Amino acid sequence: MDVETLRERLAQYGQEHLLQFWETLTPEEQKELFRDIDELNLEEVTRYYGNAGMNKNNEQQEKLDDRLQPIPTDIHGAVVRTDSDRLKLYEKEGLKQISHGKVAVLLLAGGQGTRLGVSYPKGMYDVGLPSRKTLYQLQAERIRRLENLAESTTGHLGHIPWYIMTSEHTKEPTLEFFESHGYFGLKKQNLVVFEQGMLPAFTFDGRIILEKKNKVSKAPDGNGGLYRALREKKILDDLEKRGIEYVHVYCVDNILVKMADPVFIGYCVTKGADCGAKVVEKAFPTEAVGVVCKVDGHYQVVEYSEITLKTAQKRNQDGRLTFSAGSICNHFFSMEFLRRVAGGPENELKHHIAEKKIPCVNGEGQLVKPDRPNGIKLEKFVFDVFQFSERFVVWEVLREDEFSPLKNADGAEKDTPTTTRHALYSLHQRYILAAGGRFIDDAGKLIPLIPSMLNNNAIELETNNNEVQKSCMSYKAPVVVEISPLVSYAGEGLEDYVQNKDFQPPVTLLAPGDKVPNAGNPNLSMPLQVHVVHSSDNNSFN
Repeated sequence: MDVETLRERLAQYGQEHLLQFWETLTPEEQKELFRDIDELNLEEVTRYYGNAGMNKNNEQQEKLDDRLQPIPTDIHGAVVRTDSDRLKLYEKEGLKQISHGKVAVLLLAGGQGTRLGVSYPKGMYDVGLPSRKTLYQLQAERIRRLENLAESTTGHLGHIPWYIMTSEHTKEPTLEFFESHGYFGLKKQNLVVFEQGMLPAFTFDGRIILEKKNKVSKAPDGNGGLYRALREKKILDDLEKRGIEYVHVYCVDNILVKMADPVFIGYCVTKGADCGAKVVEKAFPTEAVGVVCKVDGHYQVVEYSEITLKTAQKRNQDGRLTFSAGSICNHFFSMEFLRRVAGGPENELKHHIAEKKIPCVNGEGQLVKPDRPNGIKLEKFVFDVFQFSERFVVWEVLREDEFSPLKNADGAEKDTPTTTRHALYSLHQRYILAAGGRFIDDAGKLIPLIPSMLNNNAIELETNNNEVQKSCMSYKAPVVVEISPLVSYAGEGLEDYVQNKDFQPPVTLLAPGDKVPNAGNPNLSMPLQVHVVHSSDNNSFN
């Protein structure tokens, strides 16, 4: 170890404080610290800090408002504004690409479940469904079902490789979890887990923080670190070897996510897009979601905090918000685009600043856990690359059908295990209704449901029946219904099984070989009715 050379290099970038405890460390601790510092590209990381900038004033914000433009209507498609024939064409194109092995899914799964009160990766979390399936299992089974649907529709079997980008802390638990569960029926070679990069944390004045006397504080470089990881971990090479042409990227915490959604894939391919964003309409002007829009002629996501209230409240003549395309971290990329971005333009992006409470050592080498932000972490966002797109498109879906994120523990106002669980129940409830099934209460009376839009067709409910209205008033609990992803990917194939049949909640539909639900689930107050759907009962994709 050439400590003096290291000390000189640190001084060059104003980081010599990293060796302030050197003389008090054991030989082994010195080796650990030397290795930790030596792995840092000091020129690069200090440049990241300098380029990020620390201040945003109101004048800059007003200028940004003046530069905003909504997404042009010709590239802003929407489920509710597209006729059923066109939707079927998009779906058919997506299934064709899947069946020929041209589509991969890539999961952003670097986060731990800290806000949920657990120390393991969020994908391993059980939200309390009757089946007790985790987010990872639900997603794996949706991939399996979609592969089979594509084959039954086109006659070709194409596999959907699943790439999972983890952080330093979530990689090994994720690998062990999948291995211990037999990869949930997926082929082992089609699951590729790789790690995103790490960057040091800084104090507000640009000094790298020591987590311990012999350890630099580091954090994942944000989900926008994807592009660097794709290049450095040789993931782009692996995708190309498999013949992949299109990649669907999404976040782990959305319980309703449709991986490799054939309608979304088909829309993007039909439009000749190199980059696409799936969005939901903002619920209200001040909703805390980023907005997909144009800034200075380039597409990007503008955070809600960067838009003034006046701009957020702007409306079109039809009454809809002018800036309504709410980002849900659900994206389409062509391989040509990913290769081009990872090869250079991504390096031009500035890092975003996240002020955090970062555990550190003080001048006496004592561990301090601050009660207020004491430093920053640098990160990039996955959507930062939209600006490099030459053929960008947006596809708007219904929030209640496709977006319910898990972010907080129960007790919070939103995005909790309970809200996500109920969102899935509601979706599956509507699937059965659309297929002709009915729900009854314990007295045998029909349970009326809130009308919803499904596949662009309104579900009309009879409400002039007094008995139905009375039942509606008396049935206050959520209708507990879970459909295994192995039974149906998006409501397809249920008619033969549920049409003109009555179901008394709680109920779950399983495929042969599905794990039997845990009857002791504390979220259920009634005995669970299990129905097994055989493959002959659901083999069509409408």
